Amino acid sequence: MDALLLALLGCLLGEIGDKSQLLVLALATRFQRNGAVIAGIIVAAIANAALSATAGAWIGPMLGSDPRLLFLSLSVLFLGIGLLWPVTSPDPLASWPTGAFVTTMLGLFILGFGDGPQFLILGITTHSGNPVLAAMGGAIGVIAASVPVVLLRDRIFAILPIRAIRLGGAALLLLVGAMLALSALALV
Repeated sequence: MDALLLALLGCLLGEIGDKSQLLVLALATRFQRNGAVIAGIIVAAIANAALSATAGAWIGPMLGSDPRLLFLSLSVLFLGIGLLWPVTSPDPLASWPTGAFVTTMLGLFILGFGDGPQFLILGITTHSGNPVLAAMGGAIGVIAASVPVVLLRDRIFAILPIRAIRLGGAALLLLVGAMLALSALALV
């Protein structure tokens, strides 16, 4: 259950104000087809989470308990640093000739490669050995961060203090990641 909750909260926090939300906003505004965009978000989130969890399930058994904890700490630190990184608007995929569902699905799937939430799911799975719960939590977190953007469009960015959430989340994740790293290295 820890894997599910950690992945859900971490991925939700990692997606707030991120380039994925900006792409979802551009696509929702462009296509005006909320159902198709939301379906694309769901499929991309599940596919990315499943891919990360599968890789974590493959890597985890090769490592001892301390290296698995260090791997988790690095993924948490990576996500925390990512929240501090300036966000640039992604390509709105205007030249893609596909419809709302396929453009959203492929765009978010490609954009999610190597992103902080994907690496967090990998780290949680590597440490916990529970790929199903980590993938479910991560996918739910990404979906929960993206769907309100489709439904509320620009208003979501006016409602939420995005900068404060990203800075506070970064501080929290960097602190937790550092504590996990110190524990993995037997320094605490």
